[in-house]
Amino acid sequence: MLLRCTQTVIVPLAMLLLVVACKNKASKNPEGGKKTNIVASLDSASLIQDLAYLSSEALGGRETGSAGNALAQDYITKRLDSLQLKQTDSGRFQSFSVGNKPPAITGKNIMGIIPGTTYPDRYYVISAHYDHLGTKGDKIYYGADDNASGSACLLALARYFKQNPPKHSFILAFFDAEEKGLIGSRYFVKHLPVDSTKLLLNVNMDMVSRNDKNEIYASGAYHYPFLVKYVDSIKSLTPVNISFGHDNPKEGHNDWTNQSDHYPFHLAQIPYLYFGVEDHPDYHQPTDTFDKVDKGFYFRVCNMIKETITILDRQEKLQ
Repeated sequence: MLLRCTQTVIVPLAMLLLVVACKNKASKNPEGGKKTNIVASLDSASLIQDLAYLSSEALGGRETGSAGNALAQDYITKRLDSLQLKQTDSGRFQSFSVGNKPPAITGKNIMGIIPGTTYPDRYYVISAHYDHLGTKGDKIYYGADDNASGSACLLALARYFKQNPPKHSFILAFFDAEEKGLIGSRYFVKHLPVDSTKLLLNVNMDMVSRNDKNEIYASGAYHYPFLVKYVDSIKSLTPVNISFGHDNPKEGHNDWTNQSDHYPFHLAQIPYLYFGVEDHPDYHQPTDTFDKVDKGFYFRVCNMIKETITILDRQEKLQ
Protein backbone atom coordinates (compact mmCIF):
# COMPACT_ATOMS: atom_id res chain seq x y z
CA MET A 1 0.00 0.00 0.00
CA LEU A 2 1.22 3.44 -0.91
CA LEU A 3 0.95 5.46 2.28
CA ARG A 4 -0.02 2.99 5.01
CA CYS A 5 1.67 -0.94 3.82
CA THR A 6 12.30 -13.54 1.70
CA GLN A 7 14.52 -15.45 1.35
CA THR A 8 13.76 -17.95 -1.45
CA VAL A 9 10.83 -19.88 -0.09
CA ILE A 10 10.35 -23.62 -0.39
CA VAL A 11 6.74 -24.18 0.54
CA PRO A 12 6.20 -27.20 2.82
CA LEU A 13 3.96 -29.90 1.44
CA ALA A 14 1.59 -29.53 4.38
CA MET A 15 1.19 -25.85 3.59
CA LEU A 16 0.59 -26.54 -0.08
CA LEU A 17 -2.17 -28.91 0.95
CA LEU A 18 -3.66 -26.34 3.29
CA VAL A 19 -7.41 -26.68 3.59
CA VAL A 20 -9.07 -24.29 5.98
CA ALA A 21 -12.52 -25.25 7.21
CA CYS A 22 -14.70 -22.17 7.59
CA LYS A 23 -17.21 -22.41 10.42
CA ASN A 24 -20.08 -20.61 8.75
CA LYS A 25 -23.59 -19.65 9.82
CA ALA A 26 -26.52 -19.48 7.45
CA SER A 27 -27.90 -16.08 6.51
CA LYS A 28 -30.29 -14.46 4.09
CA ASN A 29 -28.63 -12.94 1.05
CA PRO A 30 -29.61 -9.46 -0.21
CA GLU A 31 -31.72 -10.98 -2.96
CA GLY A 32 -34.03 -12.26 -0.24
CA GLY A 33 -35.20 -15.71 0.68
CA LYS A 34 -32.65 -18.46 0.27
CA LYS A 35 -29.94 -19.04 2.82
CA THR A 36 -26.40 -19.68 1.65
CA ASN A 37 -23.00 -20.54 3.09
CA ILE A 38 -19.56 -19.58 1.86
CA VAL A 39 -17.91 -22.53 0.20
CA ALA A 40 -14.12 -22.58 0.60
CA SER A 41 -13.72 -23.16 -3.11
CA LEU A 42 -10.45 -21.40 -3.94
CA ASP A 43 -7.38 -23.53 -4.61
CA SER A 44 -5.48 -23.14 -1.33
CA ALA A 45 -2.29 -24.84 -2.55
CA SER A 46 -1.91 -22.56 -5.58
CA LEU A 47 -2.85 -19.50 -3.52
CA ILE A 48 -0.07 -20.12 -0.99
CA GLN A 49 2.44 -21.13 -3.67
CA ASP A 50 1.75 -17.94 -5.63
CA LEU A 51 2.16 -15.83 -2.50
CA ALA A 52 5.43 -17.57 -1.66
CA TYR A 53 6.91 -16.91 -5.11
CA LEU A 54 5.74 -13.30 -5.42
CA SER A 55 7.29 -12.48 -2.03
CA SER A 56 10.48 -14.47 -2.56
CA GLU A 57 14.09 -13.29 -2.61
CA ALA A 58 14.30 -13.93 -6.35
CA LEU A 59 11.92 -11.02 -7.01
CA GLY A 60 13.93 -8.59 -4.90
CA GLY A 61 10.96 -6.60 -3.66
CA ARG A 62 9.34 -6.10 -7.11
CA GLU A 63 10.14 -2.40 -7.46
CA THR A 64 8.77 -0.92 -10.69
CA GLY A 65 11.37 -1.10 -13.46
CA SER A 66 13.50 -3.73 -11.69
CA ALA A 67 14.43 -7.23 -12.83
CA GLY A 68 12.36 -8.65 -9.96
CA ASN A 69 9.33 -6.68 -11.06
CA ALA A 70 9.79 -8.11 -14.57
CA LEU A 71 9.85 -11.63 -13.08
CA ALA A 72 6.55 -10.89 -11.34
CA GLN A 73 5.12 -9.62 -14.63
CA ASP A 74 6.18 -12.80 -16.38
CA TYR A 75 4.72 -15.02 -13.64
CA ILE A 76 1.34 -13.25 -13.62
CA THR A 77 1.17 -13.07 -17.42
CA LYS A 78 1.87 -16.78 -17.85
CA ARG A 79 -0.87 -17.57 -15.34
CA LEU A 80 -3.44 -15.41 -17.14
CA ASP A 81 -2.39 -16.90 -20.48
CA SER A 82 -2.68 -20.45 -19.11
CA LEU A 83 -6.22 -19.63 -17.99
CA GLN A 84 -6.87 -18.28 -21.49
CA LEU A 85 -8.19 -15.01 -20.14
CA LYS A 86 -9.24 -12.68 -22.90
CA GLN A 87 -6.97 -9.72 -23.62
CA THR A 88 -8.09 -6.12 -23.97
CA ASP A 89 -8.02 -4.44 -27.38
CA SER A 90 -4.57 -3.09 -26.48
CA GLY A 91 -3.31 -6.51 -25.40
CA ARG A 92 -2.28 -8.01 -22.08
CA PHE A 93 -0.35 -4.91 -20.93
CA GLN A 94 -0.69 -1.20 -20.44
CA SER A 95 2.76 0.43 -20.48
CA PHE A 96 3.36 3.86 -18.98
CA SER A 97 6.24 6.12 -17.98
CA VAL A 98 7.20 6.51 -14.33
CA GLY A 99 8.75 9.84 -13.39
CA ASN A 100 10.42 12.38 -15.64
CA LYS A 101 14.05 11.98 -14.60
CA PRO A 102 16.57 9.66 -16.31
CA PRO A 103 16.98 6.78 -16.44
CA ALA A 104 13.60 6.14 -18.03
CA ILE A 105 11.41 3.70 -16.13
CA THR A 106 8.44 1.93 -17.68
CA GLY A 107 5.65 0.47 -15.60
CA LYS A 108 3.25 -2.20 -16.80
CA ASN A 109 -0.32 -2.94 -15.79
CA ILE A 110 -1.34 -6.53 -16.54
CA MET A 111 -4.93 -7.26 -17.52
CA GLY A 112 -7.26 -10.12 -18.34
CA ILE A 113 -10.98 -10.21 -19.08
CA ILE A 114 -13.60 -12.80 -18.16
CA PRO A 115 -16.71 -12.08 -20.27
CA GLY A 116 -20.04 -11.96 -18.46
CA THR A 117 -22.75 -14.47 -19.25
CA THR A 118 -25.73 -12.15 -18.67
CA TYR A 119 -24.43 -8.58 -18.79
CA PRO A 120 -21.33 -8.78 -21.02
CA ASP A 121 -21.31 -5.01 -21.62
CA ARG A 122 -21.25 -4.14 -17.92
CA TYR A 123 -17.88 -4.39 -16.19
CA TYR A 124 -16.39 -4.81 -12.73
CA VAL A 125 -12.67 -4.20 -12.24
CA ILE A 126 -11.09 -6.53 -9.67
CA SER A 127 -7.64 -5.20 -8.80
CA ALA A 128 -4.45 -5.49 -6.77
CA HIS A 129 -1.00 -3.96 -7.19
CA TYR A 130 1.97 -6.28 -7.64
CA ASP A 131 4.87 -3.83 -7.20
CA HIS A 132 6.60 -3.04 -3.90
CA LEU A 133 9.61 -1.10 -2.59
CA GLY A 134 12.45 -3.19 -4.01
CA THR A 135 15.91 -3.35 -2.44
CA LYS A 136 17.63 -0.64 -0.40
CA GLY A 137 21.28 -1.31 0.27
CA ASP A 138 21.45 -4.94 1.30
CA LYS A 139 17.85 -5.02 2.53
CA ILE A 140 15.08 -6.59 0.45
CA TYR A 141 11.60 -5.25 1.06
CA TYR A 142 9.77 -8.49 0.32
CA GLY A 143 6.23 -7.09 0.49
CA ALA A 144 4.48 -10.36 1.34
CA ASP A 145 1.40 -8.69 2.78
CA ASP A 146 1.93 -5.50 0.75
CA ASN A 147 0.95 -6.61 -1.79
CA ALA A 148 1.94 -10.06 -2.89
CA SER A 149 -1.09 -11.10 -0.84
CA GLY A 150 -3.54 -9.13 -2.97
CA SER A 151 -1.88 -10.24 -6.20
CA ALA A 152 -1.94 -13.94 -5.29
CA CYS A 153 -5.57 -13.59 -4.20
CA LEU A 154 -6.38 -11.97 -7.54
CA LEU A 155 -4.77 -14.91 -9.35
CA ALA A 156 -6.95 -17.28 -7.29
CA LEU A 157 -10.04 -15.26 -8.19
CA ALA A 158 -9.05 -15.31 -11.86
CA ARG A 159 -8.89 -19.10 -11.73
CA TYR A 160 -12.20 -19.40 -9.87
CA PHE A 161 -14.22 -17.05 -12.06
CA LYS A 162 -12.78 -18.53 -15.24
CA GLN A 163 -14.22 -21.85 -14.07
CA ASN A 164 -17.41 -20.20 -12.75
CA PRO A 165 -18.16 -17.41 -15.24
CA PRO A 166 -19.72 -14.27 -13.74
CA LYS A 167 -22.86 -12.54 -14.95
CA HIS A 168 -21.01 -9.26 -15.49
CA SER A 169 -17.72 -9.04 -17.36
CA PHE A 170 -14.70 -8.87 -15.05
CA ILE A 171 -11.48 -7.04 -15.82
CA LEU A 172 -8.69 -8.48 -13.66
CA ALA A 173 -6.15 -5.67 -13.26
CA PHE A 174 -2.70 -6.13 -11.71
CA PHE A 175 -1.46 -2.58 -11.23
CA ASP A 176 2.18 -1.49 -11.25
CA ALA A 177 3.79 1.56 -9.58
CA GLU A 178 1.23 1.85 -6.78
CA GLU A 179 4.06 2.52 -4.34
CA LYS A 180 5.26 5.42 -6.51
CA GLY A 181 1.99 7.31 -6.32
CA LEU A 182 -0.81 5.10 -7.71
CA ILE A 183 0.67 5.70 -11.15
CA GLY A 184 -0.53 2.47 -12.75
CA SER A 185 -4.13 2.77 -11.59
CA ARG A 186 -4.24 6.47 -12.51
CA TYR A 187 -3.07 5.56 -16.00
CA PHE A 188 -5.62 2.75 -16.23
CA VAL A 189 -8.55 5.02 -15.30
CA LYS A 190 -7.40 7.63 -17.83
CA HIS A 191 -7.05 4.94 -20.53
CA LEU A 192 -9.89 2.56 -19.73
CA PRO A 193 -10.12 -0.48 -22.02
CA VAL A 194 -13.93 -0.09 -22.05
CA ASP A 195 -16.37 2.82 -22.09
CA SER A 196 -16.39 4.46 -18.66
CA THR A 197 -20.20 4.38 -18.56
CA LYS A 198 -20.04 0.57 -18.67
CA LEU A 199 -17.68 0.29 -15.68
CA LEU A 200 -19.83 -0.22 -12.57
CA LEU A 201 -17.49 -1.04 -9.69
CA ASN A 202 -13.89 -1.50 -8.56
CA VAL A 203 -13.07 -4.15 -5.95
CA ASN A 204 -9.51 -3.52 -4.77
CA MET A 205 -7.30 -5.68 -2.52
CA ASP A 206 -4.19 -4.36 -0.79
CA MET A 207 -2.77 -6.09 2.30
CA VAL A 208 -5.17 -8.96 3.02
CA SER A 209 -3.07 -11.69 4.65
CA ARG A 210 -2.44 -10.92 8.33
CA ASN A 211 -4.16 -9.39 11.32
CA ASP A 212 -3.85 -10.34 14.98
CA LYS A 213 -7.54 -9.59 15.60
CA ASN A 214 -8.83 -11.76 12.72
CA GLU A 215 -10.16 -8.53 11.21
CA ILE A 216 -10.28 -6.98 7.76
CA TYR A 217 -11.84 -3.72 6.64
CA ALA A 218 -14.33 -3.32 3.85
CA SER A 219 -13.80 0.33 3.02
CA GLY A 220 -15.76 2.56 0.67
CA ALA A 221 -19.30 2.31 2.03
CA TYR A 222 -19.07 5.82 3.53
CA HIS A 223 -18.92 7.13 -0.04
CA TYR A 224 -21.19 4.45 -1.52
CA PRO A 225 -23.74 3.42 1.15
CA PHE A 226 -25.49 0.96 -1.18
CA LEU A 227 -22.55 -1.41 -0.57
CA VAL A 228 -23.41 -1.88 3.10
CA LYS A 229 -26.17 -4.45 2.63
CA TYR A 230 -24.00 -6.64 0.40
CA VAL A 231 -21.10 -6.70 2.85
CA ASP A 232 -23.48 -7.19 5.77
CA SER A 233 -24.90 -10.27 4.05
CA ILE A 234 -21.44 -11.86 4.18
CA LYS A 235 -20.60 -11.13 7.80
CA SER A 236 -22.46 -14.10 9.29
CA LEU A 237 -21.08 -16.47 6.65
CA THR A 238 -17.40 -16.14 7.50
CA PRO A 239 -15.29 -16.47 10.68
CA VAL A 240 -13.36 -13.38 9.55
CA ASN A 241 -14.40 -10.18 11.33
CA ILE A 242 -15.39 -7.66 8.64
CA SER A 243 -15.48 -4.02 9.72
CA PHE A 244 -16.53 -0.87 7.92
CA GLY A 245 -14.48 2.29 8.15
CA HIS A 246 -11.28 4.07 7.11
CA ASP A 247 -13.18 5.98 4.43
CA ASN A 248 -14.41 9.11 6.23
CA PRO A 249 -12.43 12.28 5.39
CA LYS A 250 -12.80 13.36 9.03
CA GLU A 251 -10.48 10.49 10.01
CA GLY A 252 -7.43 12.26 8.56
CA HIS A 253 -4.57 9.84 7.90
CA ASN A 254 -6.83 6.98 8.94
CA ASP A 255 -8.98 7.71 5.90
CA TRP A 256 -7.73 5.24 3.28
CA THR A 257 -9.76 6.73 0.43
CA ASN A 258 -6.65 8.03 -1.36
CA GLN A 259 -4.16 5.44 -0.15
CA SER A 260 -4.46 2.62 -2.68
CA ASP A 261 -5.50 1.92 -6.26
CA HIS A 262 -9.24 2.40 -5.70
CA TYR A 263 -8.67 6.16 -5.40
CA PRO A 264 -8.45 6.97 -9.14
CA PHE A 265 -11.75 5.11 -9.62
CA HIS A 266 -13.33 7.18 -6.85
CA LEU A 267 -12.06 10.38 -8.47
CA ALA A 268 -13.73 9.24 -11.70
CA GLN A 269 -16.98 8.65 -9.76
CA ILE A 270 -16.73 4.89 -10.17
CA PRO A 271 -17.80 3.18 -6.91
CA TYR A 272 -15.21 1.10 -5.11
CA LEU A 273 -15.02 -1.50 -2.36
CA TYR A 274 -11.58 -1.87 -0.82
CA PHE A 275 -10.43 -4.81 1.33
CA GLY A 276 -7.39 -4.37 3.55
CA VAL A 277 -6.03 -4.89 7.05
CA GLU A 278 -4.75 -2.21 9.39
CA ASP A 279 -1.01 -1.53 9.54
CA HIS A 280 1.22 -3.96 11.41
CA PRO A 281 4.82 -3.51 12.66
CA ASP A 282 6.24 -5.00 9.44
CA TYR A 283 4.42 -2.57 7.15
CA HIS A 284 6.92 -1.15 4.62
CA GLN A 285 9.76 -2.96 6.39
CA PRO A 286 12.12 -5.71 5.17
CA THR A 287 10.39 -7.96 7.71
CA ASP A 288 7.13 -8.13 5.71
CA THR A 289 7.93 -11.71 4.76
CA PHE A 290 6.07 -14.84 3.74
CA ASP A 291 6.65 -16.59 7.07
CA LYS A 292 4.73 -13.81 8.89
CA VAL A 293 1.56 -14.42 6.87
CA ASP A 294 -1.34 -16.07 8.70
CA LYS A 295 -2.13 -18.64 6.03
CA GLY A 296 -5.46 -19.70 7.51
CA PHE A 297 -6.68 -16.12 7.90
CA TYR A 298 -5.49 -15.33 4.39
CA PHE A 299 -7.33 -18.26 2.84
CA ARG A 300 -10.55 -17.38 4.67
CA VAL A 301 -10.27 -13.73 3.61
CA CYS A 302 -9.80 -14.62 -0.06
CA ASN A 303 -12.84 -16.90 0.02
CA MET A 304 -14.83 -14.16 1.72
CA ILE A 305 -13.84 -11.68 -1.00
CA LYS A 306 -14.79 -14.24 -3.65
CA GLU A 307 -18.23 -14.62 -2.11
CA THR A 308 -18.73 -10.87 -1.77
CA ILE A 309 -17.90 -10.38 -5.43
CA THR A 310 -20.26 -13.22 -6.33
CA ILE A 311 -23.16 -11.58 -4.48
CA LEU A 312 -22.42 -8.19 -6.07
CA ASP A 313 -22.25 -9.87 -9.47
CA ARG A 314 -25.72 -11.38 -9.07
CA GLN A 315 -27.33 -7.95 -8.93
CA GLU A 316 -28.92 -6.57 -12.08
CA LYS A 317 -28.32 -3.12 -10.62
CA LEU A 318 -26.11 -2.11 -7.71
CA GLN A 319 -28.31 0.07 -5.54
